[in-house]
Amino acid sequence: MADEPVASEQQPPQQQFLMQRIYIKDLSFESPSTPLLFKKQWQPKISVDLNTKGEAIDDQGNFEVVLTITITAKLEEETAFLIELQQAGIFAILGFEGEQLRRMLATAAPNVLFPYARETIDSICVKGGFPALMLAPVSFEALYQQALQQAQTQADAAAEATH
Repeated sequence: MADEPVASEQQPPQQQFLMQRIYIKDLSFESPSTPLLFKKQWQPKISVDLNTKGEAIDDQGNFEVVLTITITAKLEEETAFLIELQQAGIFAILGFEGEQLRRMLATAAPNVLFPYARETIDSICVKGGFPALMLAPVSFEALYQQALQQAQTQADAAAEATH
């Protein structure tokens, strides 16, 4: 019997990104100005706010990622509707550490969640008596890069202030 090296100790861990479950964590729809609002011409100002948060839920590499989308539609100064959605998912993310893990939580997971959130928002608008609202695609990679640059700018400003 020849001695064989143990390959698992010498190989870096295999990287895996697996979706375990997708679910709605929280959903709120408000339409405070109905029914009088339905008599007005529908040309709303729509504002969309996105936020993501990811955290470990165990020590097995499972993470919950929550994509929060808040949409406010206004006609003149009246709020037509307000939607707050927390689309969440559980992801097994293995073999990623540090910056790579943060990037996966902030970009890859929200990219999986966004189509589900978009469909839910579109559906709730129609069920609320409003025209469908199809959100434009989002580049979570660009948002992540922007957040990194903003954090670096703030760190640089803080360092200058202490000198």
